[in-house]
Amino acid sequence: MAAARRLHRPLALALLVGITTLPVGAGAQVPVSPGTVVSGVLSFDGRATLGDFTGTTTAVTGEFSGGPDLASVQGWVEAPVRTLRTGKGKRDTDMNKSMESDKYPMIRYELTGVTPGVWSGDTAQVTLLGRFLIHGVTREAEIPARVTITADQVRVEGSTPLNLKDYRIGGLTKFLGTIRMHEDIVVRLDVTFATAP
Repeated sequence: MAAARRLHRPLALALLVGITTLPVGAGAQVPVSPGTVVSGVLSFDGRATLGDFTGTTTAVTGEFSGGPDLASVQGWVEAPVRTLRTGKGKRDTDMNKSMESDKYPMIRYELTGVTPGVWSGDTAQVTLLGRFLIHGVTREAEIPARVTITADQVRVEGSTPLNLKDYRIGGLTKFLGTIRMHEDIVVRLDVTFATAP
């Protein structure tokens, strides 16, 4: 019995050394197939003098390219401004007026790359690199996110702060300043892509 334990010890030690010397983020080298949005939620958390609120839409479309690894993936997601709902019709009307949704109908994020972080199973903490196109303004934006890759889907969940004045969105004050929406909001996305076989 003792001899058997001695024989297994080198094998166990070799396995332990092999596991602990795997590069961090090795999952980033997994090839990624092209994908198209099958479901998604784009939302924002806003604050105003009459209380906090959330605007949400599920009318999200988009796609991404495949690549030899996660870092090489590029793509886009977008949603029509008019589909955002905050729970109050008057507020939705004011929002569409402020964002000039007839002239600038879409909110869009263009992904130019991904910085992979730590992997845990099929999920990686990443930074999405890209730009927002909102209200006729294009601005670079990095989004901390979580990416989960399965056999036929990729799910992306992330959030980032955004300042409305950076996108020249006005009309935040109503009734001689007695009602005001704060210019700082938090944008959230939760999008699932179906990947090619």
